[in-house]
Amino acid sequence: MIRIAKKADLAAVGGGYRSLLLFEREHGTSSNWVLGLYPTEDYAAAKIAAGEMFVLEEDGAVRGSMVLNGDQPREYADVPWLFPADGGEVLVVHTLCVPPAESGRGYGARMVSFAKACAAEWGKRVIRIDTWAENEAAKRLYLREGFRLAGYGASLLQGVIPEEQAFFEWRVGGGE
Repeated sequence: MIRIAKKADLAAVGGGYRSLLLFEREHGTSSNWVLGLYPTEDYAAAKIAAGEMFVLEEDGAVRGSMVLNGDQPREYADVPWLFPADGGEVLVVHTLCVPPAESGRGYGARMVSFAKACAAEWGKRVIRIDTWAENEAAKRLYLREGFRLAGYGASLLQGVIPEEQAFFEWRVGGGE
């Protein structure tokens, strides 16, 4: 089940971030996130308090997390979106995280499908999401889930982590 996160989920969400980032430290990064900088448990606490954090729970354990809101990073203004939409018509997926121990079980796809259902239910026209340009697994996931690659661009993640991002979009209701 995917549900809005509760305060009691904070340790699990933060633990998922740490697990991923420690794995990437040892095996190479696919997220370009930085342990202790982004994402952190403080970030998760703020998103839980705002009602924007969602978790995928299975067998009583949190297996993945993501943030859903309308906050478009500044870089989005420079992306050649095919599906124009006003700010209130856009759902943005942030910080989708499936810890390494949970990978390969379809949790990422389930969370993206959930975001699509939320966008339709909440009256949004478009979903936008970005990922580090070298995150091949995330790019494959978004393309497999019907998202369109809108372009690439430089950014400073959290204002300090330089990266090239890939930007994706999906139109609610489909079609070009």
